[in-house]
Amino acid sequence: MSTRLKQDPLEAIRAGAEPIGPNILPIALWVNGRPTSVRVDPATTLAEMLRDSLGLIGTKIGCDRGACSACTVWIDGEVAASCMTFALDVRDRRVTTIEGLAEDGELHAVQRAFVTHDALQCGFCTAGMVMSCAALVEHNPDCTVEDVKTAVSGHLCRCGAYPNVFSATMEAARDCRRRKPGAR
Repeated sequence: MSTRLKQDPLEAIRAGAEPIGPNILPIALWVNGRPTSVRVDPATTLAEMLRDSLGLIGTKIGCDRGACSACTVWIDGEVAASCMTFALDVRDRRVTTIEGLAEDGELHAVQRAFVTHDALQCGFCTAGMVMSCAALVEHNPDCTVEDVKTAVSGHLCRCGAYPNVFSATMEAARDCRRRKPGAR
């Protein structure tokens, strides 16, 4: 005989109930530049926490195995597969999602270039691609097309928008170089 919960434990916590039992743990972290506290089961992935507990649904869960990169976020400025990262592992760290990439209401250069170059089709892989390409441009504004190909090599885009992704990222890199003080 199976016993079913009458209410999802995370729903109960969101509604203000105190967790029952040792399995729900509080964590504090920074998400998109804001201090955040959340309570999670130790088996909860970062992707699940972002989507289910924080409502940040821009991070997609595609394969749930780290093979498609739709779930890509930044952890302390580095690209990471959020479906392969436990939420507990990001305690006291800085997580940036697609929702946090824009600054002061202005899209990141990579986001703007993706729109301009039609570097998306169905959109499922787009957030992850943007996060990886933006990380590349942030770390190496002098990137080459080969660098872009390497940056998106783990991404699965079934629509085949890769050539437009390459063009968009190269334009964003040029834009970032122009915006830097003393840049060409």
